Amino acid sequence: MLALEMYRSVAKTAVGKVAGRHLPLLLTGAAAPLRMVTLDPPRVEHEGWARLRVSLSGICGSDLGMLSGKTSLYFQPLVSLPFVPGHEIVGELLDACGDLAAGTRVVVDPVLTCAARGLEACEACARGETNRCSRITVGDISSGLQTGFCHDTGGGWSQQLSVHRSQLHVVPEGYSDEQALLAEPVACAVHTARRAAVKPGDRVLVSGAGAVGLLATLALRELTDAGEILVVAKHAHQRELALEFGATEVVAPSETLRRIRRATSAFMLEPEMLSAPYLLGGVDVTIDAVGSKESLQTCLHATRAGGRVVLSGMPASADLSAAWFRELEVVGTYASSRGSGDFATALDLVGHDAMCRLAKTVAPYPLHRWREALDHAHSAGRLGTVKVAFDPRRTS
Repeated sequence: MLALEMYRSVAKTAVGKVAGRHLPLLLTGAAAPLRMVTLDPPRVEHEGWARLRVSLSGICGSDLGMLSGKTSLYFQPLVSLPFVPGHEIVGELLDACGDLAAGTRVVVDPVLTCAARGLEACEACARGETNRCSRITVGDISSGLQTGFCHDTGGGWSQQLSVHRSQLHVVPEGYSDEQALLAEPVACAVHTARRAAVKPGDRVLVSGAGAVGLLATLALRELTDAGEILVVAKHAHQRELALEFGATEVVAPSETLRRIRRATSAFMLEPEMLSAPYLLGGVDVTIDAVGSKESLQTCLHATRAGGRVVLSGMPASADLSAAWFRELEVVGTYASSRGSGDFATALDLVGHDAMCRLAKTVAPYPLHRWREALDHAHSAGRLGTVKVAFDPRRTS
């Protein structure tokens, strides 16, 4: 089968760390630790596993971070190279899998928990907090926090992979593949909204209006009693989508603190030796949906004392002085939780009118055009695209 494979290359990883931020096109050329290969289809020979033919697999910000060398070395023991990337996946079962017949169209929850590894449930999995599984490096398969980062299972950037019954959700009748593809990132947004612990009437800031920010905005509006939801967006089309997805108002990055200062009567301070101002006062909850140093800094500097900062995008390093001085709760939100029914809620939200319109904008590419697809994904915000994906069925 054809697949894109991430492999170990110290030299290319170093180039990515140095040049990836400023010259992202290098990461789809000679500097990319990614290659197109022909592989035997992966097959996990343990109970509960089946083969899946891929229909669509999305390109996520974490995938781009991995290629650009931005991903922290913290994650190195949690993957098994070489691996086929791709964790946002919709496809068709080639084998019967538990109660699911061959031919069933499914979407994949990528987290590889105790159940998938043939292990007795750890404390987190037993509570249904499957995204907090502590056994993701042991068991029947090689290390991998998710499908798409595990050598043995394969990933979505290929024609076929192996999946476990615990990961599968049946695609509702009438949903297109493009709608189903959005279920996994929506499930993450549902989990983010729940972790944000928004109280009725709370002011919320969402920093970023890419896929993560837009879906978080929808989940906040549909699942919480948030009052004002302010979204930070760079591009005109993002501003329009943010309002459609439930934002009260959308602002440019340069206007964010001034807008919050006026709304909350906060004081704005501008340190002489620090380029970024900050507020004494601010919103109740902020969500970093970008994962950049600048975005996280905005969230830390815009949150009132005792407020909550939610890390939805994979975080970059930042000055945490505000978290200490203003006693902020800094909360991580990773993947989705099976015990909370995040995927079931997500599949309902995928039927939302705004989501149906968003699904029609998914940009699919065949595997052999992977360089073009990654170029597109790197520039998605500027080009007006929310989700770029691979369609291994396509030949052109």
